[in-house]
Amino acid sequence: MNNRLEKLKQWMQKQNVDVAMLQTRANVFYTTGFDTDPHERLVASCIFHNERPLVICPGMEVNQVSDILKDGDILGYSDTDHPWSMLKEAWEQRIKAVKTVAVERNLSWERLKELKRAFPEASFVEVDEAMETGRLLKEESEVELLKEAAALADFGVKVGVSALRENVTEMEVLATIEYELKKKGVREMAFSTMVLFGEKAGDPHGNPGTRTLQKGDAVLFDLGVIWKGYASDITRTVFFDHIKESDQSIYETVLQAQEKALELCKPGTAIGELDRTARGWIAEKGYGDYFPHRLGHGLGIEVHEFPSMHAKNESPLQEGMAFTIEPGIYIPNQAGVRIEDDVYITKDGYETFTSYPKNLQIVAAK
Repeated sequence: MNNRLEKLKQWMQKQNVDVAMLQTRANVFYTTGFDTDPHERLVASCIFHNERPLVICPGMEVNQVSDILKDGDILGYSDTDHPWSMLKEAWEQRIKAVKTVAVERNLSWERLKELKRAFPEASFVEVDEAMETGRLLKEESEVELLKEAAALADFGVKVGVSALRENVTEMEVLATIEYELKKKGVREMAFSTMVLFGEKAGDPHGNPGTRTLQKGDAVLFDLGVIWKGYASDITRTVFFDHIKESDQSIYETVLQAQEKALELCKPGTAIGELDRTARGWIAEKGYGDYFPHRLGHGLGIEVHEFPSMHAKNESPLQEGMAFTIEPGIYIPNQAGVRIEDDVYITKDGYETFTSYPKNLQIVAAK
């Protein structure tokens, strides 16, 4: 944690920033270890040059923060207090004159007005790029948690495949997956779990419902968990009872596209080259119009974070980066296949954290 704060403080010094106020869930967790969804209430991590960090939070959260924050101060408030006045007083006890404040770009207009009212002479700068850069390369402890989260995602797919039977609904399979993950200690999914049958898999972000499973259907699973603050994200597509020839062609094309992108995963490769390679293969096979999204996204505390793995991103891969590779082909109202893994860049190449098999799988009807 100290190393994380030092990197931020170095940036603050270069930018002449007096205090950085971080109020997104991910950045509060990254700088303090405290993870909570505060809803509309203010929770913020305040970082100074030479003073201890300060966490402001609702009074009902103070006990939890004190269990985690060993090197910092806690300012709790009640629902009848005015937290911005309390924050102003706490900052002015530490800084003689607050001239420049770094805030996140998604700070609400209401909160920005409160800060401007408290510090009318201050100017404001964005801290997002500094935080994205700081979170980009994972520490050893983060890598271990990402691996654990990925193993739970693998387990979720395994549970889903085992739950397939004729006439079961998408939501019934989804409920089985999440129930079994809860039993493993997972409190929160990384995003809304996706289980899509047949033609519904032709929508990349389809909504599970009461569609029942029939023989010959593709089954697309897309799921991930939040585990000790870190996310996973996996997609697998299997087939029930038998596979149509057209679906097999799509599956093989997507798998080959992913394998070609993975082969490029090593330090120095431009991120865009991965996307262009997978996209080019899919286009060569005649499905270019049916791959509508980027190849993947960064992965860490948030399931979608920096960097964006799109064709025009020429930033080089670096040792310590974690991201997804997830090509797909989607023919609306007919069929869809996506294959996704969580990938980590090593010194000489890459490692995949998700390991559920990707070979074409036909699940026998029960």
